[in-house]
Amino acid sequence: MTATIYKTEAGGEQIRRQYEEWLAHWPVPAERRTVPTRHGDTFVMVSGPENGPPVLLIHGSGANTLTWMPLVGRLADRFRLHAVDVIGEPGLSAPSRPPLRSPAYAEWLDDVLDGLGLTEVQVVAASLGGWLAIDYVTRRPGRVTRMVLTVPGGIGRQRFSNVAGFLLGKLLGRKDPEPKSPQEKYIRMVFQHFRPRLILPRFSDAQLRKLTVPLLVIVGDRDELLDSRGTQRRLAACVRNSTVLTLAGEGHMLPDQSERIGGFLHG
Repeated sequence: MTATIYKTEAGGEQIRRQYEEWLAHWPVPAERRTVPTRHGDTFVMVSGPENGPPVLLIHGSGANTLTWMPLVGRLADRFRLHAVDVIGEPGLSAPSRPPLRSPAYAEWLDDVLDGLGLTEVQVVAASLGGWLAIDYVTRRPGRVTRMVLTVPGGIGRQRFSNVAGFLLGKLLGRKDPEPKSPQEKYIRMVFQHFRPRLILPRFSDAQLRKLTVPLLVIVGDRDELLDSRGTQRRLAACVRNSTVLTLAGEGHMLPDQSERIGGFLHG
């Protein structure tokens, strides 16, 4: 299902043009791949040694592979990192946006992994990416060996009343008219022109019990969008092989967690 993910085509082109400029500053040598899938072409940045343990990186809503530049810069010496532009998000992949409860995203990830030649993979994912990772593992046991999820959707309750305020305040800079950095300016531009996916379905207890791989979840105790306590409580009740790390004073946009993530992954 192809969606109108941009408010205007001109706005989408502006985002893509700025994204290409940022990609030129990728912190390590990388191979740019375009993987055909049944839900549209998918853009992937591949970094790190060819014999390194393969890791799939899945970003959140309103984002793209730029999410992972700090992590790639720190972990590409140890891991083979595959940073994927999720379909239907403001990157270089197809604008397809199938229903989240359908099997479409699992099919998409099947095709991405097959196209990259990966039979098994570790996954690092954020927010919406965390939702996609959980959905995939529950549908495809055996293809993912280990996961790190930061502020994952679909577990704790979503704070629907805070979504608009979060986007306006945190991402559009409502309280700070002038962006403090080029990165903030880019994020503001994205949410000026892009239509983000705002509502993520919650997984049932039965679905969460299917998560048997080693799992590290990192959340902030002041997450504006998700109930972090609920996330921790449900994982403790349903997922035996999970560890939840709660960062004091942090919200939905966490500081760089590369070292913690690298320490948890098999290297």
